[in-house]
Amino acid sequence: MKNTRVLQVLGVALACACGSAFAITANPNVSLGKNLYVAGAVNSNWKPEVYTDGTLDFNQVASVSDFALNVGEGPTKLFITWETRGDEAWASEEFVHAASCQHSFAEGATLKNFKVMTSANTTNGVDGDWETVAEVGESGVTSRGLAIDFAGKSWFRIVAESPVKNLEEVGAYDISNGGDDTWFFMGTSISQMGMKQFTVDSNFAQLVHARFSDYYPAMLRGGIGCVTSQGVVDALKYYVEYVGNVKFWAIEMGTNDAWGGSNANVETFTKNLQTIIDTAKAHGITPIIARMIATNPEIAKWQVHQDYLDAIDKLTFDNELPNGPDFYNYFLKHPEELSASDGVHPAEPKGGQSMHRLWAETVAPLYKDDPCAGLPDVVGCGGTSLPKMHNVNFAMPRVSVNGREISISGLRENDRVTIMDAMGHVVWNGSAGFPKMPAGNYFVNINGANSNYSTKISIK
Repeated sequence: MKNTRVLQVLGVALACACGSAFAITANPNVSLGKNLYVAGAVNSNWKPEVYTDGTLDFNQVASVSDFALNVGEGPTKLFITWETRGDEAWASEEFVHAASCQHSFAEGATLKNFKVMTSANTTNGVDGDWETVAEVGESGVTSRGLAIDFAGKSWFRIVAESPVKNLEEVGAYDISNGGDDTWFFMGTSISQMGMKQFTVDSNFAQLVHARFSDYYPAMLRGGIGCVTSQGVVDALKYYVEYVGNVKFWAIEMGTNDAWGGSNANVETFTKNLQTIIDTAKAHGITPIIARMIATNPEIAKWQVHQDYLDAIDKLTFDNELPNGPDFYNYFLKHPEELSASDGVHPAEPKGGQSMHRLWAETVAPLYKDDPCAGLPDVVGCGGTSLPKMHNVNFAMPRVSVNGREISISGLRENDRVTIMDAMGHVVWNGSAGFPKMPAGNYFVNINGANSNYSTKISIK
C-alpha cells in the first residue's frame, strides 16, 4: 500500500449533506424496567424488572417456558432480544466442531422450539387474544434477536415447548422507523469473558445511551472460548442464520490464530477475515474489526505478532470499514487490566469494563442524526433529483493526506472541522493550521450551516 492516499468526503454538498455511510438510525428501547410476567403472573420471589433493566447481569429464573412483556402501544415493529447462559459461551459444541472447543450446554440452557405471540387485550400475559407472529425451532446459541410485526399490539409473549433456565435479559426495541442500532459482538474467549461473563458498571449500550440519549443499542453477545477465525468461517452459515438480521458485527478475533507469538497463521487469518467481511456485507451487515488484545508477555511469555495488527488495519482500510477499537495498544499500556494468571484474557472487572468503553468510544462517530432522513430522492442520499435550495455553495470539500499532514480544500466560511482518533477522542478542533498527525486512522467531520460531512483517513 502506498504511504499516502487521498479519500474524498463520502457525502455530497447538496444541502442534504449525507453524513457517514454507516450512520445509525435509532431504535428506542421500549422494554426498560418493565415487569417480566411468567406464566401469567409477576413472581414476588424475584425482581421481575431486572430482566429488562439493560444491565445484562447474571440472573436466574428456574423452569421458564412462558413469559411476556407489556411494552405499550405505539410501535408497529419490534426487534426483540433474549439472552441466556450456557457455560458463558455463545454456542454449544454442536455449533463449533473444533476438538479443543467443547462447550456442552446443559438441557434448557438455550431458548428453542418456541412461538412468539402478540396481544392487544391481555391483562396478565396469558389471557385475552393472541396472534402468533413467529415460530423458532432448534437453536444452539444463547442470544438472538427477532423482528416482529406489532401494529395495534401492546404485549409480546414467548412460549417454549420446554423450559429455559438461567434467563438473563429480555429486550424490545422500536424499529417502526427502520431502526438499525443492532449489534452482535462476535469473538473469542476475550469477548466471552469481557463482554458477557464479567459484571461491569456500564456496558456498551448504556455507554452509548449516556452519550447519545436518543439511542439505545440492542446488544447480542457471541464470544466462544478458543474459537479461531477458521472456526468462525466453518460455522458462518450458523452466524448468518442466528445473527444475520443485525446491522453491525463487532468483531474481536485473532488471539487464538496468533497464539504463541509467531506469524505462521497470518495469511489464513487474513483470508478468513475477508470471508467474514464479504459474508457480512452480502447480508447488509457492517463488520467492524477490533485490533486484537495485547498480552502481558511477562506472564503469557509471548506477544501478538505485528503482522496480525497490520492485517486488521489493511482489511479495515481496503474494505472501507469503520475503525474498530485498538485493544492492542490500550492493554499494552494497561497490563494490570489483563489476567494475572495467564496474561492474555481481560481481568475482572476492569478489563471487561474497558472493552465495553473502547467499543462505545470508537463507534461514537457513527451516532449522528441522519441528514438524509425524508430526502431519499436527493443526490447524495441515493436519488437523482436536486434539493430545492437557494444561495447555496455546492462546492464539495476535499480531504487529502500528504505524508503526515492533512489538508482540506473547498471549505466555506462558517465550516467547522473536527478530527478524531480511532477511539473517538478529539485531537484537533479548529486551532490555526492543520496538524501533523502520527500514524493511525482518523475521522474528519466538517459541519456547516447546511451541511454535515464525515470521512475517514489513514496516515501511514
